[in-house]
Amino acid sequence: MRPVRTVPDFTTETAFLSRGQIRIAGVDEAGRGPLAGPVVAAAVILNPADIPEGLADSKTLGVGRRVALAAEIRARARFAIAEASVEEIDRMNILQASHLAMRRALAALNPAPDFALIDGNRMPGDLPCAAETLVRGDARCLSIAAASILAKVARDAIMADLARMHPLYGWERNAGYPVPGHLAGLKRWGVTPHHRRSFAPVRNMLCEENKINC
Repeated sequence: MRPVRTVPDFTTETAFLSRGQIRIAGVDEAGRGPLAGPVVAAAVILNPADIPEGLADSKTLGVGRRVALAAEIRARARFAIAEASVEEIDRMNILQASHLAMRRALAALNPAPDFALIDGNRMPGDLPCAAETLVRGDARCLSIAAASILAKVARDAIMADLARMHPLYGWERNAGYPVPGHLAGLKRWGVTPHHRRSFAPVRNMLCEENKINC
């Protein structure tokens, strides 16, 4: 039997609104798994009276639908998008870099949020407001689903831009994930400045090229 797909709703936000929290931001990131490019986070405060139809976990949506919904979210909600660079990912690890991007997105919201709903089970430190984590939040909570869509669309656009400068890795199609075409390009053409050197396939390749043990 196929699992029933969860449809996100506004229940979690409504509970916090009833406690006097006025601006509830959903927060999610995109790009923890790729071998190249930044990690991108979005924070979204939906207007309860004007929520776009069809919001869902970005991973369940086709490209065209994601792009269309992202445009609706930008037009009808308050949002901010931020990133952590490849250098920051390599310096502090991908989890901490993801949390950094989330903090930056929340800090960029204007007006500032009263409360944040964070996708996942790890709470970023030093957030600019009170917050709660929500496991599988992008599939359960409309604000987090909206954030997942904005983060994914923004990061895909970044990788498409980088693909124009480095056209041999297929980033416009694979967004930097370690799919066969990307790995083949990496093996043939080597490491670019946009590759994450702390990730094993890239690190191992650099070790082989330099004939050192890592």
